[in-house]
Amino acid sequence: MNPPVLDAGGLTRLAERSIPARERLRRLRVAGLWPPVVPAVVLTEALQGDPRRDFLEERLLGMCDVEAVDEPIARRAARLRTGARRSSAVDAIVVAVAEGAGGVVLTQDPKDLKALAALADPSVTVERV
Repeated sequence: MNPPVLDAGGLTRLAERSIPARERLRRLRVAGLWPPVVPAVVLTEALQGDPRRDFLEERLLGMCDVEAVDEPIARRAARLRTGARRSSAVDAIVVAVAEGAGGVVLTQDPKDLKALAALADPSVTVERV
């Protein structure tokens, strides 16, 4: 199994200094599911553009694989978004990246991502963090 893909909510939750967040990160490392993958477009939703406010997210991002979104991923995301009748292009990109990266998305809000993941091939699992 490959490392999980993080959406903005997953990135923010795992960046927290809480005990549950630290435990989840530890479990990912122990399971060999490290480093997580973050599509670059997720930074637009997760960051505020102020290093003082983004400190925790930036610290975690330094340990993640931030991946650019190429044309085939963008086109696949468009098909997923249209098929699921969802409006978030970023969520669709996260699921499209997960299709090729092991099939697990970590998020705080699984509803829309699950609708997109239902159309994924190969399958994608959405987990709340």
